[in-house]
Amino acid sequence: MFKDTIPGLDKVFKTDIDAPKVILVTGPPGSMKTAFCYTLMSYYLLKHPDEFGLYCTLEESVESHLKNMESLGIHLALNMQVSDLTDLREIDEIVGGESTNYLEFIEKMIYHFKKTRGDKFTIFALDSLGALYSLLEDVSNMRKRMFYFFKMLRDQNLVSFVIMERSLTGESHLLGNEGFLVDGIIHLGLERSRGKLVRFLQVEKMRACQHSMERHALEVGDGGIRVLGPIFE
Repeated sequence: MFKDTIPGLDKVFKTDIDAPKVILVTGPPGSMKTAFCYTLMSYYLLKHPDEFGLYCTLEESVESHLKNMESLGIHLALNMQVSDLTDLREIDEIVGGESTNYLEFIEKMIYHFKKTRGDKFTIFALDSLGALYSLLEDVSNMRKRMFYFFKMLRDQNLVSFVIMERSLTGESHLLGNEGFLVDGIIHLGLERSRGKLVRFLQVEKMRACQHSMERHALEVGDGGIRVLGPIFE
């Protein structure tokens, strides 16, 4: 189960996250959004070798991403593919002319893996939504476009984690009210507790799932992320 992937996550979730779901993972820089999603996916797929996952990173190359994750002691599961769009971005910049529609490209990539992997393709991550927006020439009607994009993810019966930046003050970088369109929101943040700056996890929303709404402290070390327990002021 997903709640059994990251040590201590079962303190937050009383029942499991079931497909199909689209979940925003939000937080400011340094809150370990990428590491959280990657750790969860990798550990889940290690326990489910018959399933397949796709991690799509838009801001890093695959090599850089894997190097950063390995520095935390998180290793790539053999049944997870990490893909980036750096080659396409470089071609657009060099060739010019009509640029790639990255939203459509991601959709086609998901259709491809659903066609080749079938029901074994169960988990997807997009890192990040802000990077995707920066690649789109037309950002009008984003609520409508995101509605259909998230619907497509649900129609493929995936558990999808979509990373999105959020400032330290809690302000999110939204263009289309995505928080209303998704099934869940996991907030990763930074907070001062007992004189120390600590990372925390808080589930703000998760449909059809019983969960705590308290802030839980996170520890980052060898093997990735651990959930320690509630933060008491």
